[in-house]
This record gives sequence, structure tokens and C-alpha cells, in this order.
Amino acid sequence: MSETNPRLLVVSPAWVGDMVMAQTLYKLLKQRRPLMAIDVLAPPATLALVTRMPEVDQAIEFNVGHGQLQWDYRKASARRLKSAGYEQAIVLPNSLKSALVPWLADIPLRTGFRGEYRFGLINDMRLLDKKRLPRMIDRFVALGVPVNAPQPQIVYPELSVDVANQAQLRAKLGLQQPGNILGLCPGAEFGDAKRWPAEHYARVAEMAIKQGMQVWIFGGPGDQAIARQITDAVAGHSAGQIRDLTGKTSLLDVIDLLPLCHLVLSNDSGLMHIAAAVGCPTAVVYGSTSPAFTPPLTDKVHTLSQPLPCSPCFKRTCPLGHKNCLNQLLPEQLSTIVSQYA
Repeated sequence: MSETNPRLLVVSPAWVGDMVMAQTLYKLLKQRRPLMAIDVLAPPATLALVTRMPEVDQAIEFNVGHGQLQWDYRKASARRLKSAGYEQAIVLPNSLKSALVPWLADIPLRTGFRGEYRFGLINDMRLLDKKRLPRMIDRFVALGVPVNAPQPQIVYPELSVDVANQAQLRAKLGLQQPGNILGLCPGAEFGDAKRWPAEHYARVAEMAIKQGMQVWIFGGPGDQAIARQITDAVAGHSAGQIRDLTGKTSLLDVIDLLPLCHLVLSNDSGLMHIAAAVGCPTAVVYGSTSPAFTPPLTDKVHTLSQPLPCSPCFKRTCPLGHKNCLNQLLPEQLSTIVSQYA
């Protein structure tokens, strides 16, 4: 492999938000070695995201079920990758299984944190100093430089937007109404302890509508129930100004529609990271997680959280059964923020 044509493989994280944050690493790698080709090994659920990252040369599907070994599939994937002649693999997840394919593919330099004691699988092993690297994004970019190098400057993710698809979606979905737009992202795949109550979202939607805004609700099929709760709660007011788009758009469609929003209100979720990465002003409600660990990577952000002794717990469901970190964070706390963008 010549120095003018190096290739690097990144084993990506599985979550949408983590995948968006990983773009900062790809930007860093391209800055350091502009001629290097970067390929990303990604699960089907997030593979499309990689196509909106111009730093990445090839998105390679890796379809392994969560927690499953699927040894034969991993060996077959490694055989296909071996011929690419990668000089390095960067393994972003900390699981032992995530390091198997680069090892099986005989990639000479395999970089990652120790994680699940991956001795031998990772031969450029880093020890995680959580105080020095408090955020997920800090940990990702640290793997892109030599072990003793200074921590590089963070460059925010910037997902590409397809304006032609954006126009087609507006026509197809009837999104031509006038007025500023409030986007709502009420889902969170991780668990209920990250989801602000539907009635709180509905109250903010009512505030926005009274100030002349349109409200668009984003999410996948799994978010349709909470979206219906929101629209039902607003139905007696100005239901014509609220649009439920959950389950009607792909992940790429959401990337193209979110830039039309003047403000996005979200839980700590993958769509929150997408909104930030397409330049939307973003208000984020934190419950079981912390803005100190996974903040939206943008300067146009408002974060809201409750300073409770039990928060952040980083649990999928509230271990105390009350979810006060979210229930006690009231819609009225967002009134000033909404007014700024109405």
C-alpha cells in the first residue's frame, strides 16, 4: 500500500446519535491525511447516515444482530475486507465482538479502547481516562491521533442535505404552509427514561401554534403512539397547524426536512444529533442522561435538565419509578425559547 493511497476502516457505533458524532473523527482523519480513503463498517439501521458524510469513501453494511456472535458471517466479512489492504482499523464500540472483524481481516494496526479486555484483538490499545475525555465525542477523536498526542480540536458534524429530495418531500407530504416551523422529536430509542411526557410536548406545541408557528413531529414507526398522544392533545385548538410525520419518512428524509425548522425540540436522541448536524437551533430535554456526556454538537443549543440527586442515572427506565427528572421539567420553561423563534 503506497503512502499516497492509504486506506482506513472504521467500525462504527450502532446508535444513530453516536454515528452522527463519529463524523467528527472522520473530519479529523481527513484533515490529518487528505489522501486517505475512509471506509465505515455500519449496521443497516445507520448505514444511510454515512452517505451524507462527504469524508467517507465507502459505507459497508455489517448486518449482525445486537449481542450475537454470528461467527461465520464475521469471518466472511473479514475475508472480503482483507483484499482492500487497510493499514489501520479504528474500532469505536467497546465490545469484544466489534473488534473481531479487523483482527480476522489481518489489518495490521487495530486501534481502540481496552473495552471488554480485547487483548490481541486490539494492538493499539488505549486506556480510557474519563476525566480527560468526558464526552463521547472526545473519546472518538482521541482514537484518531497517536496515543500521546494532544487532544485535537473538535470540529462539529455537518451532514449533507439533498435539497432536491427536500423539495419533493414538501410537495409529497403537503408541507407548504407558511409560518416558522417548530420540529418535535419526542422519541428516544434507548428507553422511556429519556422521553419527556407527551402532554408536555403538546403544551409546547400549543404555545408555538398560538404564536403562528407550524409544528412538525418527526420519528420512526416506533414513535407513532407518542405522536398521536401529542396531536390528540392539540386537536381541540389548532390541529391544522400540526403535522405528524412519524413513520412517513426515512432517516435521509429527516436529514433533509429538519433544516426547514426554525427550532427543534427533542429528547436526548439520534434525531437531536441530526438536527444539530444540519444546523438547526435545538432545545434538548435531558432526563436519565447528561448534556456533559452527549451534548448536541452545535453552538445553537438550549439544554434543559433537572438538578436532582438521582439524575443522571443513565438507565433505560427510571429505577425509582417516578421519572421526576422529566415530569418536573415543565413546558413553561421553554416559553421564552419558543418565542425567540416564532
